[in-house]
Amino acid sequence: MKKHIIKLCLTVFILIAVIAVCLSMAVYRAAGCFELFDSAAVAAELLSFSNGSLSYSPSDETTAPKKPMSASSNNPTEPYERPVQINHTGNSHPISEINISSGDIEFENIAVKDTAPYTPDISSILKRDLPFELEADHKVQVLIYHTHTCESYIAEDSGVYYDDFYPRSTDGAQGVIAVGDRIAEALKAKGIGVVHDKTLHDHPSYEGSYSRSWDTITKYKEKYPSIKVTIDVHRDSMTASDGTKYKPTFTYKGKKAAQIMIMSGYDESGDFPFWDENLIFALKLQKSCEDMYPGMTRPLYFGEFTYNMDFNNGSLLVEFGTDANTVDEAALSGELFGNALSSVLQKG
Repeated sequence: MKKHIIKLCLTVFILIAVIAVCLSMAVYRAAGCFELFDSAAVAAELLSFSNGSLSYSPSDETTAPKKPMSASSNNPTEPYERPVQINHTGNSHPISEINISSGDIEFENIAVKDTAPYTPDISSILKRDLPFELEADHKVQVLIYHTHTCESYIAEDSGVYYDDFYPRSTDGAQGVIAVGDRIAEALKAKGIGVVHDKTLHDHPSYEGSYSRSWDTITKYKEKYPSIKVTIDVHRDSMTASDGTKYKPTFTYKGKKAAQIMIMSGYDESGDFPFWDENLIFALKLQKSCEDMYPGMTRPLYFGEFTYNMDFNNGSLLVEFGTDANTVDEAALSGELFGNALSSVLQKG
């Protein structure tokens, strides 16, 4: 009887131990899933894209890339109220400044991160003409818009990032709208007709942002049939497993500016028939940025996604810095990007 009780107790103990191990593994995996979901939801653009991830250094970068998305796709829902923070509470994390320049494919001064089942010949593509031509009558031909309009930046270059900082705001001066303003100003200065849409496509709901922005660009195209180019301006996010935030930067005339990442989609199903024409535009723009402002670009991200780039053959998505960059750094990049874009469009 005594042996039977001991055996029974031992069996129960083993079962409890097995259950405890299984529960701990489930919690661990769930935590990882929530962390990945949060990266995609908070940045929805994580490249590191980001926005699975790019094999850029630092090697412990933990960002998840955007998944293929069309106008009908939905994004996770999240709140948008961002309280004004004067005295921060909670933990702080260091911000590491980096410059990302290496890609899977490199040609002259540009690099490409290629995740598509296709390897573009950069040299031959750059020799091709743009798939569209600007008209000479100064009509509106460029549309700047934001699918994730509330994406914002930190206010100052303090070197630390606080847990209670929420990188989304309806105050356009703190985020990607400020970048779009500078792009539009630069284009206008070069005589290129442009309109900058500031609709909050991701507020009050994040879900359906791309569907709403698709509706917006469609309405603008109906109003301005002369539109040839649509640029969706975003902000990236890169966070390491230890909480370190990464800010990609380069220097222009002694000032820090945020590195940008141009995205160009690929699709072999036939639903996105002019992806190759978008790629011509994207590579020419990448080269223009690097020729004019060395170090400005992260590798062009070429992969199986759409993100409304199937609207026309002049549609691209561009990430300006991360949530660890300052709004001033991102806005300066907006101005320089506008100059580089003007150069490409006017050369044809």
